[in-house]
Amino acid sequence: MPDVEEKVPLKNPGDAECGSCKPETSAPAGENRSGPEDHSLCPVDTVDNISKLNKIGMNHDFHMEEKVLPPNSLEGKVKETTHSAFWDHLKEQLSATPPDFSCALELLKEIKEILLSLLSPRQGRLRSEIEEALGAELLQRKAEGGALSLPHLSKYILGMMTLLCAPVRDEVVQKLENITDPVWLLRGIFQVLGLMKMDMVNYTMQSLQPHLQEHSSQREQSTFQELLNKQPSLLSHTTRWLTQAAADLTTPPPTCPDTSDSASVVSFSPSEAAIGPEPLSPTMVLSQGFLNLLLRDPEDEDFPETLLTDRAQLQELRSQLRQLTVLASVLLVARSFSGSVLFGSPQFVDKLKQITKDLMEEFKFRPEEALQTVSEQVSQEMHRSLENMGLAALSSENTASLIGQLQNIVEKENCVRSVIDQRVHLFLKCCLVLGVQRSLLDLPGGLTVIDAELAELGQKFVSLTHHNQKVP
Repeated sequence: MPDVEEKVPLKNPGDAECGSCKPETSAPAGENRSGPEDHSLCPVDTVDNISKLNKIGMNHDFHMEEKVLPPNSLEGKVKETTHSAFWDHLKEQLSATPPDFSCALELLKEIKEILLSLLSPRQGRLRSEIEEALGAELLQRKAEGGALSLPHLSKYILGMMTLLCAPVRDEVVQKLENITDPVWLLRGIFQVLGLMKMDMVNYTMQSLQPHLQEHSSQREQSTFQELLNKQPSLLSHTTRWLTQAAADLTTPPPTCPDTSDSASVVSFSPSEAAIGPEPLSPTMVLSQGFLNLLLRDPEDEDFPETLLTDRAQLQELRSQLRQLTVLASVLLVARSFSGSVLFGSPQFVDKLKQITKDLMEEFKFRPEEALQTVSEQVSQEMHRSLENMGLAALSSENTASLIGQLQNIVEKENCVRSVIDQRVHLFLKCCLVLGVQRSLLDLPGGLTVIDAELAELGQKFVSLTHHNQKVP
């Protein structure tokens, strides 16, 4: 198999359906996270469309990805079989005497369209050049006259790909030049063109993001204004939500459970800015309201009407918050049994992180089983690492205690989990007041090992809150 097949996974844009001489190209597959299917405020498609605009506009790291099918899935097997059949059919046509170029011409036509789609409006000269070199009528006449040279055309196409591709694709394009088999070369060309199309889509999305964010705010405002004009008493849930947020800000916060390093929480300077006794403002109330939403069930029937378009994102943030709380709790318990001996190694910390993250999906449905597996694997990794460092392994008593404490994290009232949960909430509150980067400078104990994950969560939360502040 050619090298490019190993380095460039088979992509939809470069595949083809059997029985057709046109390769299958697919649009990038974004995440399908629609909002609730039934509510009384506005049509589902309106909420869903605004939700998608919000997600793109607020997430600076948003990008489209290919749809990757599980290797053993029925759909994946059917797709692989049909695509292989198509390329085998093309090989038979080109090997015939005289060669049959019918499917090859369709492929070249598709390649031309993809190359043209990668051009900007200002690249008129290149557009004319591609239209002339890969014109359907010209290629058809050459095929009928026996003068069609696939190697020559492929060399021209690779030259254009080198000119148009992002720097990150230079290496895979260069590898295509080493392929001599025309069928494998065409297949590789389609695979890399698929990557280039995805690059162009994501570049365009990034360029349009500020405009999408502005349009999203304007559309969301106008949509709810129309609803309010029809039904002035529509926002009863929103009123109760904001009233509760204002009450929370005027009520002294409960004392946090004490721990050995609780002083680091008390001395966490951003907390004073976050909960200082200053007059209430709409921004403060709204920020507190969003913090409250992270603590409640997003499927709650009393969900604020004005946030229905953000419901899916809030649910995603809530899930991410819970996962980070569990992750930090696991690491804090593990650290208490090993100290800085093992946690001084970034590789060891990353290993424990990966063990826990790999089981987060299972934790949603079978939390007890997931944490049991985590506790066993963490214990084994600690034992193995201590042994590799020539240090004494944990005693059987300490091992049993470690496993037991890790398994107890499944309880929401668990002391370690409660402390971590409060500290993450405090961090998010500080992000709204001071910004994410400043809040990361003085993290409370137990959170420094997940600073990268907290930064991602904090940025998403701040973007969502600030977006809603812009919608009057």
